[in-house]
Amino acid sequence: MTNLEEIIKFLNNVPLFKPLNRRQLELLAKRVLDRDYPAGATIVTQGKGGEGFFVVKSGKVEVVRERADGTKSVVNTLSDGDFFGEMALLDDGPRTATCIAVEPTKCYVLPRWDFVAVLREEPDMAVVILEEMAKRFRAALDVL
Repeated sequence: MTNLEEIIKFLNNVPLFKPLNRRQLELLAKRVLDRDYPAGATIVTQGKGGEGFFVVKSGKVEVVRERADGTKSVVNTLSDGDFFGEMALLDDGPRTATCIAVEPTKCYVLPRWDFVAVLREEPDMAVVILEEMAKRFRAALDVL
């Protein structure tokens, strides 16, 4: 299996991309970067800009949110196939949480500018992805 084929297969199992067809997955897979993070590394930092969207290929990531009073809490733990940074695909706003590798972690990263370029080639893909993001947002609001 080629590296591209492995990435396509992996992306097809990510809920955000599951509804996409083969051609759309391939367009994204061609733009994905492979990143390694040692245990303890900060992948993204709350309040700062970021590179884009991350999918955990292997390892474990803690999502930490700092409140206005300075207290921090782990709001989620992510592992193989989980993703974060989807808001960064839509805007250049600051990160809403800090993500830290708690063990050696490999991620696929899709930079925002590459994602936008793919959407310009394949605008129908935007509707599918936005629908999935809306489902995630509703689920997050239900927890609150």
